[in-house]
Amino acid sequence: MIMWVWSVGHCGCLYLMLNPKVKGKEKIMKKYHMKAAFLVLGVIGLQVMSSCATAPRSVQGKADIEQEAAMALAKAQKNDPSLVNIFDKAAGYAVFPSVGKGAVGIGGAYGKGVLYERGNAVGYCALTQGSIGFQLGGQSYTEIICFETQQNVENFKQGNFRFDAQATAVAIKSGAGANAKFTNGVAVFTMDEAGLMFEASVGGQKFSYQAK
Repeated sequence: MIMWVWSVGHCGCLYLMLNPKVKGKEKIMKKYHMKAAFLVLGVIGLQVMSSCATAPRSVQGKADIEQEAAMALAKAQKNDPSLVNIFDKAAGYAVFPSVGKGAVGIGGAYGKGVLYERGNAVGYCALTQGSIGFQLGGQSYTEIICFETQQNVENFKQGNFRFDAQATAVAIKSGAGANAKFTNGVAVFTMDEAGLMFEASVGGQKFSYQAK
C-alpha cells in the first residue's frame, strides 16, 4: 500500500519532467512530493493504529495471548516461588508476555497482555512506551505489574495509570518476591522471555484496557 502511494506520486513527477511545456513544474512537483509524503504517513498511522488495538481481534488471538500470559506467570513463579506471596496479596495483576515486539517505525516499545483479578483473567491490556525507556533493537522481555488495592486496579482499567520517568522494575530472580514492596500501589517485575533475570526501564509506560 505504501509503495503504491509513493509510486503514484513518482509517476506524476516523472510526467512533468518529460513534458517541458508544462508551466510551474517545480511548484507542481513540490506539491506532488508533499501529498505523497502525507499519504504515506497516513497509511503508516492507520497500520500502527490497527496493530496497536488493545485486545486481539480474533477469538484465537485472545486465546493465544491468555495462554502466553499464563505461561509467563508460571515461568516467573518457577524462577522465584516467593512471587506467589505478592500475587496472593495483590488485588490484581497485568501480565505482558512480550514487551518490545511491535510498533516498529514509531519508536519505543509495545506489548499486549492480560489483566487478572483474584487469579482470573478479566480483560486485555496494551502497553506503549516512548523513547524515554525502551530503545528499538533492544531485547524483548516479560513484564508483570501487581496492583495492591482494588482502586489501583480500577485506575488501570479506566486508563488513569502510567509510570513516570523515574519508575523502576524488580528483575525476577530467586527471592526477589520476598523482598518486593508495593510503591504507590504497584509492584513491577521483569524477566527476559526465557525466564532469566532482566532489568528493563519502565519509565514513561502508558496503558489501555478492554474487558473480556
